[in-house]
Amino acid sequence: MKNLYVGNLPHSATEDDLRTLFQPYGDIERVSLVTDRDTGRSRGFAFVEMSHAEEAEKAIAALHGSELGGRTLTINEAKPKTERPRGSGNGGGRRFGGGGGGRDDQRGHARRPREPRW
Repeated sequence: MKNLYVGNLPHSATEDDLRTLFQPYGDIERVSLVTDRDTGRSRGFAFVEMSHAEEAEKAIAALHGSELGGRTLTINEAKPKTERPRGSGNGGGRRFGGGGGGRDDQRGHARRPREPRW
């Protein structure tokens, strides 16, 4: 079994589109279209898991650089996700000090709470 990364997908691409694209090259175990967890919109990449390594290699050779929805696809073997360090190294993964209560900042102005980013 071999897992393939499919990048530069049009945001309109569906799992069925990917199955149709890869089906001529062999058996497909699974298609995972990666979506944004907040909006549900495609993030422009996916993973296709194929049953046999030889078939996956044929698919890479045939489809890398091809077009789907006007975009040039990037297809290669998926690499395992590497562990990225979390936080800023100031203990417990907290970011940039935190808190502060009613202390003044460096210019003598009282700190105001930040607005949420959403």
